[in-house]
Amino acid sequence: MERQTDWEFLDDRGHLATAQRRPAKAVTYIQAGATLWDHGIRPTAVFGSNHDGAGPDPVKAGGLPLDGIVYLGSGTALDAEALLRGAPDLVVAVTYGGGQVYGLDPEAAKHVEERVPLVVLDIGQGQSLAAVRARFADLARALGAAGEVAMEGPLARAEARLRDQAAVGSPESRPTVLALSPASADGAYLAKPYSWPDLRELAGFGLDLVDPQGGPSTNWFAADWSDIGDIAPQVLLVDVRANAHPLDALRSNAAWRSAASGARIVPWNPEAPCSAGAHARFFHQVADAVEAARQDPA
Repeated sequence: MERQTDWEFLDDRGHLATAQRRPAKAVTYIQAGATLWDHGIRPTAVFGSNHDGAGPDPVKAGGLPLDGIVYLGSGTALDAEALLRGAPDLVVAVTYGGGQVYGLDPEAAKHVEERVPLVVLDIGQGQSLAAVRARFADLARALGAAGEVAMEGPLARAEARLRDQAAVGSPESRPTVLALSPASADGAYLAKPYSWPDLRELAGFGLDLVDPQGGPSTNWFAADWSDIGDIAPQVLLVDVRANAHPLDALRSNAAWRSAASGARIVPWNPEAPCSAGAHARFFHQVADAVEAARQDPA
């Protein structure tokens, strides 16, 4: 006799996760947990990626109340037993394409899926922000959330504001926007914007994003601070995750000060919650910086 299930969800790998009742104890990748929190779903525990350490990254965590949610670790400290220690009834993870579960060893992911439902959502470069938001909203509703309807209006206004900013003046007069992740006191990784859904969206609004070419990576281009100074961006989107070289440590760095001279700096989280509220806040921050750069060019 086939087992009857009352809950199911088809994830972005094409895997059908099933349970006898709606899951109530979800363990999630920290970005996924922050997204579900924005929808009113509280994870019981979260885990990090190989880039994270023994504690949760507060930037990736978004609005999660970290003092009340267990952090299970990351990297080599994260195995199937660690994920299942609190007897969760669902694990939610992300993939950057190809079905590979981000942050989990493939064998660990396999063992987890043999014991509890595993839902994996694709947030990779092949997805639009709207598509990713919709998939997380689908999952949140399946877990009992009412939805994030209240934030759709603010998101639409933030998007319209960016389009308006991009339409001011001639294309040549648009402030140049560069996204980067500080690597060390000597340089940074420049983001290739069409590999990042949020940056690709900014370019789609008409903003002038620097698109570094070359190098072995599809996501980043390694550069010295002097290279960035030569670009002379007017708006800098700076990765502020815990694995990036901290901005505070750069403030006394003459090369950084020269590279960032006159630029408006916007904190950038490449792993922001995939929610309307988080995207609206980021878009408004970028719009503020672009508007300021246009009104008072360096």
